[in-house]
Amino acid sequence: MLQIEHLTIQLGSRLVLSDISLELRGGEILALIGPNGAGKSTLVRAAAGELRPRAGHVRVGGVEMHALPIEQRARRVAVVPQAVHLPELFTAFEVVLMGRTPYLGWLAREGPADQTLARHAMQRTGTLELAARCVGELSGGERQRVLIARALAQSAPILLLDEPTTHLDLKYQLSILDLLRDLAHGDGLAVLLVLHDLNLAAQYADRVALLSQGRLEAIGSVQQVLTSERLSPAYGLPIQVLPHPLHGRPFAIALLRHA
Repeated sequence: MLQIEHLTIQLGSRLVLSDISLELRGGEILALIGPNGAGKSTLVRAAAGELRPRAGHVRVGGVEMHALPIEQRARRVAVVPQAVHLPELFTAFEVVLMGRTPYLGWLAREGPADQTLARHAMQRTGTLELAARCVGELSGGERQRVLIARALAQSAPILLLDEPTTHLDLKYQLSILDLLRDLAHGDGLAVLLVLHDLNLAAQYADRVALLSQGRLEAIGSVQQVLTSERLSPAYGLPIQVLPHPLHGRPFAIALLRHA
């Protein structure tokens, strides 16, 4: 669905991404990992068509993303950003209904079909019971689910999420990742998500892409990418990778250097 070819992004005088090529397929979760400053969030923004490449291409269905009007981009790709300010007096339902904006004409109001799609998105994300509550009353995990529901209401086939589990406790982390796996494997969405936790990436991703210093160091299955030989130089510290005793997937352990 999403094709990124030889992508180079420059912000000001700084080269943030260099010669990135990857594709995102329908029905899969591709986890984007790497140390801070590797360019993960920039890649998400570029994939959404928000940034004009210095070189290379970002295409959805063969169409160049950055050249499209914003409403056309939003019909193809839905984004759950890392940090977003939500109007605290809006109800959760009103926030989710914002996902229908790309389909509305100038000064048009949401109709019954839009409201039905918004309710379905909330039902899918387990947030329908929050519909009448103000956003300011919601917990971090509840807000994150509302943001995902808003993205689903866009009816876009591609879902991009920048660190959707940050600042959430383990229960909400697993709940959101379970939901994303259902959306990919059950509903056929193409899901790209940035994750800091290597072991969550190992558990939930179908494929993993490792970024370091703006370059794509590796992309492939969790077994191919999550290895000591790849992770240790990328993160700048020794990382041991063992098979998990329950599911056999890679389990990464950072080894602290003692004085």
